[in-house]
Order: sequence, then structure tokens, then C-alpha cells
Amino acid sequence: MSTVRRRLGVAATAVALVPVYAGTAQAASVRAETASVIADWNAVAVTTLSGDATKVVPESFLYLGFVHAAIYDAVVGLHPRYEPYRRHGQAPRGASATAAAAAAGHKILETYSPYAQSALDTALATSLATVPDGAAKRTGIAYGERVARDLIAQRADDGRNASVQYTPAPAPGVWRPTPPANLPMAVPWLGRVTPLLARSAAQFTPPAPPTLTSRRYTRDFAEAKAMGSATSTVRTAAQTATARFFAGNAVVQINAALRDQATTRNLDIVDSARMFAATAMTTADVAILTWRSKLDRAYWRPITAIHEAAADGNPATSPDPAWTPLIATPNYPDYVGGYNSVVAASTRALEYVVGPRLDLDLISTAVPGEVRHYRSGAALRADVVDARVWLGIHFRTADTAARTLGVELADWTARHYFRAVH
Repeated sequence: MSTVRRRLGVAATAVALVPVYAGTAQAASVRAETASVIADWNAVAVTTLSGDATKVVPESFLYLGFVHAAIYDAVVGLHPRYEPYRRHGQAPRGASATAAAAAAGHKILETYSPYAQSALDTALATSLATVPDGAAKRTGIAYGERVARDLIAQRADDGRNASVQYTPAPAPGVWRPTPPANLPMAVPWLGRVTPLLARSAAQFTPPAPPTLTSRRYTRDFAEAKAMGSATSTVRTAAQTATARFFAGNAVVQINAALRDQATTRNLDIVDSARMFAATAMTTADVAILTWRSKLDRAYWRPITAIHEAAADGNPATSPDPAWTPLIATPNYPDYVGGYNSVVAASTRALEYVVGPRLDLDLISTAVPGEVRHYRSGAALRADVVDARVWLGIHFRTADTAARTLGVELADWTARHYFRAVH
């Protein structure tokens, strides 16, 4: 049995054994909580952040990490089955974890997306309606808000929205705004934000991308040009379908799958809080690390490389100024790929929480109504690597490096956070 499989087995066993060593009274008090409150506030968070006109998609991963950090700490502070992310003083005895989780999620979201105050207040009232009035409810609300305020204070000067500029001048191999919109790099400050879990944004630095005259680059170039073209004659219908399935909003796709996991696995409030925190916080960090790589490497996208191939110094590449990808290229550098890094980080983190067999159902926001089932994270991660190449928006090495980054970060996170308290 490999080291990785042994670790996964330990993680899965820890989850399964918790109700046994937690004690009868504690297990009964956990069963009295409303487990669905965690998934409910995940859905509220995704809807709120998706509708926030002041934020773009990559930022949503960061704020989802904040939401689930607060919810997790509020829940495990009251039901200490797992180590907290941060400590927030003495938790009130007998307080409702359901009320605490809802109040924590509400406080984070109203702070960072105040435009949605009315909808958030309604969602909070709905969650709290499941908790009987009384001291447990009042102290739970107060504790959840206290945890959220602590975490908000800790993130006050973390680099968000700092004046970070993308400055590299256009040159062979260097990213520049891409057609049709020719927009500047989105949220460059994200690469300078303090991570939630990792020691620094430079802790897991991907290797340098291929040089423009290397064999690897030549292979990547030829594949992207042939397989990623909007008018490709070599990409099959099945490959096109896979590409389009992974062409939408990864925030919505990943979190819908997590909510389904919480339901189908019948997780209680503690294990549900842990699952969402482990995945959301690891994914927030990998978004930061990915943007750090994009900002530092400044590697050009296939559309620019193919248009400008006459200047790359590689006799094996040829330009095509009319070439276009299957979908519009996002407005940030190629290396490493963001979709791949967040899918890799979230699925690997999920494997540590629920075990190596995921049985994961995924929806697509780009192909409404289509659902794909994956029995393993490895199979899903392989499809996402292929898909982003077949869309014509990434070189393969950018995607495989992103997958490695996500897996390595999740491996490290599982060794340092969210561990069972024995």
C-alpha cells in the first residue's frame, strides 16, 4: 500500500470512528444539530459572491475560504471533534452550533458583500428558525459572530485589493492582453495575499515553464494549435463535449458537488463543517499560489503564442494570425492554470476527508443540465487537464503543473490542519 493510500485510509478511518470515541452524550448533542446549515450557508455564500459586482470569479474562492473558516471554528469550538483553525477563547457551554454556524457565515458575508444585506438577513432568519428560542440559541449566535469578527480582524491587512500591478513588457513568451476583449490582468493583487493555511504564497512554487525552444514547448504548442482551435478538425466530438463541460464557473461547479457530498454521505454538522472548510480553505490558498505563479512567470497564452510564433526563435513552430481558441481566453497569464489548480486542491482535500472513493456528481454551468459522475479524484483531475487544453486556452504543461500544485498543497494541508482530536 502506498504512502498516499495509507494517509487516505487514516483520514477516512478517523471520520468513521469519531462517533464512537466522542461519547454518547456528545454524539447525541451533535445529532440534535441541523447538519444542513453548513451546506445551506455554502449555497448562500456562492450565490452572494457570484452576484457581487465588485468581485470577479477568482476572488470568490478566497471569500469562500473565509466563510467556511468561520463556520468550522464556530462548530468545532462547541463540538471539539477536530482541531480548530484558530482559537477564539472559551466557547459557551450548551450553545447551539447550528445558530453559531449560521451567525458566523452571515457575519463574514455581510462584511465582505454588504450589497446583499437583505438577502443575508433573510437567510439567517431561515436558519435560526430551526433552533428553539432560548439561551442555547442566543449564546450560539453570539459565539458565531465572535468567531467571525476574530477572523475578519486577522485578515484586515492580508494584501487584498492592494495596489499590485502587472508590469512585464510584451516580448516572446510574455503574457499580454488577449483578444477579443484585450483586458488587463485580473486581480493581480491575489498573488500577493497572505494564505489562510500555507506558510506563504511562495511555499509551493511550480517549476519554471518550458523555454520557447524546448521540445516540451514545441509539443505543447502543436497540441494547443491543433486540438484547441475553434475550427479544429482533429478534436473529436467527445473531446469537445468534455472541453465545454469544464468551460464554466468552477466556483459553482465545485461547491454544488460538495453540497451533494454532504447530503449523500449523511454528514453530521461537525463533519460537514470540516469537509467544507478543508476544501474551501485549501482551494482559497491554491488560488493565491496560482496567481503568484501567474504574476511572477507572466507566461503567454496559446492565442498569443500562435499569433506571434514567428518571433519565438523556435523553427518548429509556425504562426497563424487568424487562429482562435474554442472559447475566449481569460484575462490572466497561462502558467499555472487556475481551473486545474482549484479542482485538484478541492478534490484532493475531499479525498482526505471522506476517503479515496469520491463518487462525485458534477454539474456544468457551461452546459446546463449535463451531469458527469466521477468515482475518483484522479479521473476528474485528468479530464480537467485535457479539457482546458482542448478549449485552446492553456498549454498542457500549465495544466499539469497546476494539478501538481493543487495536490501537493492539499497533501500538506491535511498533515497540518483539520486533524481529529483524540
